[in-house]
Parts: sequence; C-alpha cells; structure tokens
Amino acid sequence: MLIAERAKELTNERRPFVHATVVRAQEPTSARPGDDAVILADGSIEGFVGGVCAESSVRAAALDSLRDGNTVLLRVLPEESAPFPETPGALVVVNPCHSGGAIEIFLRPVLPKPILGVAGDTPIGVAVRSLAEFLDFEVASSYDGASAVVVAGLGRDEEQQIHAALEAGVPYIGLVASRKRGTAVLDAMRLTPEERARVHAHAGIDIGARTPKEIALSLLAEIVRELRGGLAPAVAVEAPRQAVDPVCGMTVTIDDSTPHAVVDGQDHWFCCTGCRDRYTA
Repeated sequence: MLIAERAKELTNERRPFVHATVVRAQEPTSARPGDDAVILADGSIEGFVGGVCAESSVRAAALDSLRDGNTVLLRVLPEESAPFPETPGALVVVNPCHSGGAIEIFLRPVLPKPILGVAGDTPIGVAVRSLAEFLDFEVASSYDGASAVVVAGLGRDEEQQIHAALEAGVPYIGLVASRKRGTAVLDAMRLTPEERARVHAHAGIDIGARTPKEIALSLLAEIVRELRGGLAPAVAVEAPRQAVDPVCGMTVTIDDSTPHAVVDGQDHWFCCTGCRDRYTA
C-alpha cells in the first residue's frame, strides 16, 4: 500500500500518526528526497525514511511530535559529517552509525479532528454546527470522545444534555444562556464542584454578539482557546523504552525487533546485528 493511501486510511479511522518525509539527504545515506513513512503512536514505522541507524532518532522525534502536536524538522548527522546546509530551528541529533551520511526529515503530526457535540436545533445550534465544520471540528450527536459540547436548547432538555456530557467525561460543556438563567440551571442540578467547573453557564467570549452566527462565533472562539490552552492534549503517547548501544553509543528504541543479547547476565540492545555480533564476540 502506498504511504498516501495508508495515511488516508489512518485519517478515516481517526488514528493519530506522523507523516515523515525526507527533504534532503547526503551520501552515503540510503534514503532519498521524497521517501516517506508513517509513524504510529506505538512507535511502529511503515514506509522508509532511512536505514536502521536513523529509525530510532525518527521514532523518538515523531512520538514527541505526537505528544505536543508540533511539526519538526529533524536533522540526523554523522559524528564527522561533511558540511550540511544550516537550518535554524531544526532538531539536530548525532548518528554514530558507521554508515555515515546526513539526512533531513520533515515530521508532520496528523491528529484526529476534535469532536464537538451540539445539543439543540435552535438557530444558534444550527450556526454552531455550520461554523464548527468550517473550523475542521467533527460535529457529532454522541458525546463519546468529544472535546467539547455546546448545549443550545434554550431551555429545552438542558439538564439532561449537561448530565449526558458530564457522564461522557467531556472536559468543556458550554450552556447557551444568560448569566442569571445559566446560574439558576446549574444551582438546580446540584452538581459537585468538579462537575460544575466543567460547565460554562454563560458560554462564549464577550464580543457583543447578537445574531445566532455571531453567538456561534463567540462560542467557538472560547472552545478554540480552551483547546489551544491544553484542554485536549495532542496524543497520549507512552515514552518508549530506550537503551544505549555499547558498541557505537547510539540510543536505540527497544521493541521486539531490536537486536538484543545477554552478556554476563546483563541485557544489552543494539542498533543493528553487526554491533551485537561485535559485542558478543
């Protein structure tokens, strides 16, 4: 399967991944500009962006990219490399592998669209749905996995929808109501302090909004602000197990495919079978 097709499949399945593309390479590295791969949240790599010596550096940088949602320009350089174009702001790692060669890889995290639940078929609810789709939210009637929920029933089924969002674990719940009515609704629900903190009784940023579309803008602006402020972290990625190759000094990620040997009762992992064989010999 082509990487482009695999990336589309992962996107449709709402599985986070990093799309890695080689943008510059220097002999004798085996990768060429245009080579690409996807790196999944478990650290597995599908495709090709360099040999085994580059994989650990690519995997580690890709998982960091998934955690914070930021793109990365990764430069993997040998210990004694020929001049390589400077790239301000790039992440530079030294590759002690004997094969040599320098490589520059662009890592772009591809994260699932945030899910926004909207309750209410009022004009404000309709406007919120329309604007949310324009802002690349996935609008859903179910609250499972939602980053935020807007309750825009304007007095209809509000308590029921708020309870449903709380039970689904939604971190941000916005109630479209005046300050006075919103406070009255929450007081009547007898929520715990933790539950009440998740419900914005007078949701939206004050922009002087009057029309349904303007109110929707104020609501989505507040939700985007909350998301960017850490309401929904990019991806929960466990730090991979790592070890230092005792032969070449390279930091390697430990998985089922990492060359391994037990010497004098101690575990050692290696970047390749060549280093393992030299060490055990």
